[in-house]
Amino acid sequence: MRLVFAGTPAFAAIALRALVAAGHEVVLVLTQPDRASGRGMAVHASPVKQLASAAEIEVFQPPTLKDAAAQDRIRAAGAEVVVVAAYGLILPQPVLDMPRFGCINIHASLLPRWRGAAPVQRAILAGDTETGVCIMQMDAGLDSGPVLLSARQPITLDDTASTLHDRLAEQGARLIVEVLARLPMAACPQAISGISYAAKVSKSEAPLDWRLPAVQLERQVRAFNPYPGATFSLDDNLLKVWRAELVAGRGLPGEILAADQSGLVVACGQGALRLTEIQRSGGKRLSAAQFLFGTQVIEGSHCRLSPS
Repeated sequence: MRLVFAGTPAFAAIALRALVAAGHEVVLVLTQPDRASGRGMAVHASPVKQLASAAEIEVFQPPTLKDAAAQDRIRAAGAEVVVVAAYGLILPQPVLDMPRFGCINIHASLLPRWRGAAPVQRAILAGDTETGVCIMQMDAGLDSGPVLLSARQPITLDDTASTLHDRLAEQGARLIVEVLARLPMAACPQAISGISYAAKVSKSEAPLDWRLPAVQLERQVRAFNPYPGATFSLDDNLLKVWRAELVAGRGLPGEILAADQSGLVVACGQGALRLTEIQRSGGKRLSAAQFLFGTQVIEGSHCRLSPS
C-alpha cells in the first residue's frame, strides 16, 4: 500500500520499521522538527527521522500542518492512507480527508480509557492491571475515532513506563500491519462511558510527596521511569529514585526508617517505601549499597519533597 507515515519518538519508529519490512511503499515521513536536548543541548533528529533517512525515505518536518503549503506537500504524495503514531501535531480536517482510507492512528491504550498524550504513564499511575493498543480511524476529536482493531496487554507489578512502552510499541507495530492488510474493514465506535484523559507528563509531577500512601509513590517511581524520574531531597541534595518496593513500616512521612545495603526505607502517609536504585544529580544510577558507600544517612533523618 502507498502510504504517508507521521510519527516522532521510538514508539513510532518501531511501527515504521514494521511497515517497511511488510513491503508497504512509504512515500513520505512526517516528523517533528529537530530539537535541542540533553546536557549539551545538541540538536537531535527524532528516532523516526533517523530510521527514515537510513531507509532513504523522504522526510518532511513542518512546524504545523495547518498551512496550505504543508497540506499541498502531503497531498502530492498521493497516499492511500496516512498512518500516525505519536506524531505530536494536530492533523486538520483537510489532511484527515485526503487519503482514500483516511488517517489511522496507533494508540497505546484501550480506548476510550486514556485518550491523550501519556497513556502509558497514566495507566501505571492509576494502578491499572491491563492496557493495550487500539488502531483507530482518526476524526477531528482527541483520540475519539472508531476502533479498527485492538489487543490487550497486562501491566505487571514491576512494569515501568519503559518496559510497558516497549511491549506496546511492538504490539502496535504488529496490529497496524494486520489492519493495512485487511483494509477496507469495519470500525467499531468507542463507548460513550469510561472515557478518561492522559495528560502530558510534566517535570512538576516528579517530586515524591511522602504524605501520600506508599503504594501510590511506588507507582509514581515506575510510571516516571525513564522520564521525568521520581525525585526527592536529602540533606539539600536532589536525588532521583529509579526503583523502589513496598515494605512494612510506620513513621512520620519522609522519615528514614532504615538505611542498609538493601535500600533506604522511607515512611509514607501509609506504609513505607524501600528505595533500591538512586541517582545523585549529575551522577550515575546506583544500587542502594553503592549509594550508601561514602554517603552518611542517619536513621530518623527526613527526606523532603524536591523543588518542582
